[in-house]
Amino acid sequence: MTTTQQPSYPPTGPSHGHDHGHGPEGDHGSGSRDDHSSGGDGGHGSGAGGGHGHSHSHGPAAPVSRHLRKVIAAILIPFTVAVVVGMVVLWPGGAPSHKRTGVGFDRQTQQATVTKVVSVSCASVNASGGGSTGDTSTAEGSSAQQEAGGTCKKATVTVSTGKDKGRTFTEIVQPDQSRQLHEGEKVVVAYEPSAPRDLQYSVTDVNRKFPMALLAGIFALAVVVVGRLRGVMALIALAISFMILNFFILPAILHGSNPLIVAVVGSSAIMLIALYMCHGLSARTSVAVLGTLMSLVLIGILGSVFIGWAALTGNTDDNTGLIHGLYPSIDMSGLLLAGVIIGSLGVLDDVTVTQTSAVWELHEANPSMGWRGLYRAGIRIGRDHIASVVNTLVLAYAGAALPLLLLFSIAQSSVGSVANSELVAEEIVRTLVGSIGLVASVPVTTALAALVVSADRPGRETAPAGVAAVATAAVGAGPTAAPGVKPAPARGGKGRRRKH
Repeated sequence: MTTTQQPSYPPTGPSHGHDHGHGPEGDHGSGSRDDHSSGGDGGHGSGAGGGHGHSHSHGPAAPVSRHLRKVIAAILIPFTVAVVVGMVVLWPGGAPSHKRTGVGFDRQTQQATVTKVVSVSCASVNASGGGSTGDTSTAEGSSAQQEAGGTCKKATVTVSTGKDKGRTFTEIVQPDQSRQLHEGEKVVVAYEPSAPRDLQYSVTDVNRKFPMALLAGIFALAVVVVGRLRGVMALIALAISFMILNFFILPAILHGSNPLIVAVVGSSAIMLIALYMCHGLSARTSVAVLGTLMSLVLIGILGSVFIGWAALTGNTDDNTGLIHGLYPSIDMSGLLLAGVIIGSLGVLDDVTVTQTSAVWELHEANPSMGWRGLYRAGIRIGRDHIASVVNTLVLAYAGAALPLLLLFSIAQSSVGSVANSELVAEEIVRTLVGSIGLVASVPVTTALAALVVSADRPGRETAPAGVAAVATAAVGAGPTAAPGVKPAPARGGKGRRRKH
């Protein structure tokens, strides 16, 4: 039988309910409106006494037990202090200087504009050797017959930055070249001071700063429009992450610090700043931080073991070879491991925050559920997350290595020989180690969240809040209440009918 007990007198004035709380079974109160009514149910919801308390607890309630706060703080405060101390000790103070080699990214570059383009016979310019061809010369493997019989482009390029601003040079573009120059196009030119004057400048790339900046602006706008304040905080955290990467991690590695230690300290700083800025300083966020930290430790251990066991040097292409040549003291295998840790951090944040939020919501929906029930329900959610995240990570690495995979396909190499090559083996170890860490983060974070939220026992100070709301409603109901009528106990802001 379902009964509803109400006060014998209607409220004497309008009820201004602002209840943002949760009902006994985790239902959210209708706190997004102000109820102005003079009837018996003047509050938000149809609870006994028409309570009109002013509870403003937005979102799921985090654990508030003093004991739990102490336990979490006892773990995270020393960890945070250790990260800060590590950054102070390892702080590089800027990247070390070196003499430029003129190779790859180590070239001096300036901005320039293509001011004129005319068509000429390839035979005439190739025979006379007119103009510099630089990095935009004939692609390797093109036949001499194509060069002689085709129509080339003779581009006049004007340097727009640097000490030679206003200086012009000529660039010959072959017909089979992938990048063709156009009049008015903004380009990047390499400068080699030791070369003859006519060959000091050559076009190396296109200036694509404007479209890149426009795309970044669209991304930032989309994040702010959809995420609002939380989106703004996410963008700020992203900017801080790039600052830590550019001003701490990279220069510290170049100064000869252990890449693994630098990556661990830098990644931990990024994790703490990003998670707490985006999700707030709460027990829920702290559990996500702990889950992320434990998963990063696992990734570091597995990566160190298998990179050493597979004898991966980390020196597999021109870029890493140039780094090793300029800074022989850098541990290239350690640099590879640092890349694995940093690359896994972003996806780990997503998994741990999602799992923690899922457990919190499950607890709000059913506060009587124990930690085992919370863990089982949370892990069912996590299984779907595991499948999508692992697939995403594998495809991301495969997409980045697609040209390399095409080369192996052209060579008709067997799967075994392809996987055994160091270039591909690096990507396989990177992918599998990161994926193992991601998979492990789901049960680890879910278990931590379930233990914390189920162990929470709010102190007595939280009980009178609900009683006070009912008592206030009873007082507002009139000078006296009906004899024998007792206010229904309230566990949240929204009253509910009780079955007797």
